[in-house]
Amino acid sequence: MIDENNDPVHDSLQLREYMDKWDGQKFIDNLRLSSDKDVLEIGVGTGRLAIKICGDCHTFFGIDVSQKTIERAAENLRAFDNCTLICADFLEYQFENSFDVVYSSLTFIHISDKKAAIEKASRLLKANGRFVLSFGKSQDKYLAMNNRILEIFPSVPSEIKAFFTESGLVIEDFYETEFAFVIVGVQPNKKFDIL
Repeated sequence: MIDENNDPVHDSLQLREYMDKWDGQKFIDNLRLSSDKDVLEIGVGTGRLAIKICGDCHTFFGIDVSQKTIERAAENLRAFDNCTLICADFLEYQFENSFDVVYSSLTFIHISDKKAAIEKASRLLKANGRFVLSFGKSQDKYLAMNNRILEIFPSVPSEIKAFFTESGLVIEDFYETEFAFVIVGVQPNKKFDIL
């Protein structure tokens, strides 16, 4: 993506409006950000959503598997001193923090073990923390992208809802956008584990 000079942070207005069909303002509003909250984005990419979040939270952590993408995100988010970027696999990384908000958009197509990812997100949340997830409606198993074919792992809404509930999250909202489903889960009062 970066090698092809594709950086959604610098997209035209028309492309930004297109990307909002996966998340958009309602997604951002569901994060319920404030200056005292610690936030984690799973799949930060180049910072398309992070650039809208970092100024409205206490600390921001973004994780992504691509070193080049993390480097571009660091450039795009350099104005924020509360931002920590991690190049690692979300399921394997050992976090030393817990979070008030965990969110992800357009990333779960790359995660085959969705149950494990949701369980980990749930464990990372502080009491009353929020996990907001946007996942695509497409059930395609492959994605054609600039002369490449990528294997992807579509999400089934009923399974995602079940994984949220099984992980201890209370589903507060579930809605559709043009291209995605968005689910909002809240961690009830409990002691948290850091993983």
